[in-house]
Amino acid sequence: MNEAIKEVLFDEQDINGIVEALANEINRDYDGKEIILVGLLKGSMVFMSDLLRKIKVPCEIDFMAASSYGSSTVSSGSVNIEKDLSCDIENKNVIVVEDIVDSGNTLGLVLEILRERKPAELRLCSFLSKPSRRVKNIRIDYLGAEIPDRFVVGYGLDFDEKFRNLPYLGILDPKFCS
Repeated sequence: MNEAIKEVLFDEQDINGIVEALANEINRDYDGKEIILVGLLKGSMVFMSDLLRKIKVPCEIDFMAASSYGSSTVSSGSVNIEKDLSCDIENKNVIVVEDIVDSGNTLGLVLEILRERKPAELRLCSFLSKPSRRVKNIRIDYLGAEIPDRFVVGYGLDFDEKFRNLPYLGILDPKFCS
């Protein structure tokens, strides 16, 4: 285990089980239909990659990048769209793939932008949720797990662009946050 990790919340086996369960739900709900997975960069990259390999229905992928954290462990409250979609989602079944729903500020704006593009259906799949930090009401259609209000890294989630490559999800020791 990395010295910056205080505790492991989910190991590789736990994560695989979560991803498998989410993919099974999506496969069931979209049997006979096509979907577009929209990954929110950069955090969802690892999760979306694993999820995509387990989805059996026809699907396309695209990405958006929006940020509100910078190099802090707390959301700044302002949102910056850094990369927009390259495909048209009008009348398509869209599933936004997110690593973690925290305050909901960034995600709320992204979902609002996507709704304006008139998809046939817009759903949200998130690996994690921190409901105790929620400021905006965000409906999560496919949720992997709820976690306590701790700063987590690994499995695509970072602190100041570090720790994304950890194969597990861990709680970052506060002494490494400064």
